[in-house]
Amino acid sequence: MEKERKLKNEVNANGVVEKGDFFDPAAPPPFKIGEIRAAIPKHCWVKNPWRSLSYVLRDLLVVLALLAAATHFNTWFFWPLYWVAQGTMFWAIFVLGHDCGHGSFSESPLLNSFVGHILHSSILVPYNGWRISHRTHHQNHGNVEHDESWVPMPEKIYSKLDSSTRILRFSLPLPMLAYPAYLWYRSPGKDGSHFNPYSSLFSPGERKAVVISTACWTFMFGLLVYLSFVFGPITMFKLYGVPYLVGTIFHRLYHFFL
Repeated sequence: MEKERKLKNEVNANGVVEKGDFFDPAAPPPFKIGEIRAAIPKHCWVKNPWRSLSYVLRDLLVVLALLAAATHFNTWFFWPLYWVAQGTMFWAIFVLGHDCGHGSFSESPLLNSFVGHILHSSILVPYNGWRISHRTHHQNHGNVEHDESWVPMPEKIYSKLDSSTRILRFSLPLPMLAYPAYLWYRSPGKDGSHFNPYSSLFSPGERKAVVISTACWTFMFGLLVYLSFVFGPITMFKLYGVPYLVGTIFHRLYHFFL
């Protein structure tokens, strides 16, 4: 008799996965998280704060060099090059702050918080508000109801959206610029804000941390307004505003393709 066809992947007596004719995406993988962690070399788990700080210094030097080059050349040929390059660096700064939020920047929560506030505030992201909601995202990754970001919108919520919200959310290129709105209002169907300590995003014990981040964000926003009076709004828009928008687009593209 012919051997019965296997419909699922199975692990034989030697621990080798034998592929069947049908892949069940809902089936658990034939390995555990602990096995993955154990396979990673131990040196990869070492958090070296000096190396992390060297990355911060390197990126800040690149940002300053680009600012100097833009003000020196100040031509419409150079500005688009500057916007793309500086927008990339704004995204790099976000990633460094992201590592602070995950605790992978260093073993020191105080250092992580200090550096994370400086980096994220500089690109108008409320560090603790984002950090806490991002933790919720990872704890509920792929859960349509409880994931904090990148959640498919149910039809019942979509049908209740007004026309302007539908245009802003689903008409390119506007969704590429939606991240600032998400920080203020979250996603459609979810209440609260990353700036409000009494938002449903946060527990009572987290409110103080959110207040600190909102205060840092407010300081940075006020600094940008002040610099706009000193150097002019058009100059600040070219130096900071456009790179900020480019960095926001990179933020969206990262989650679309990865």
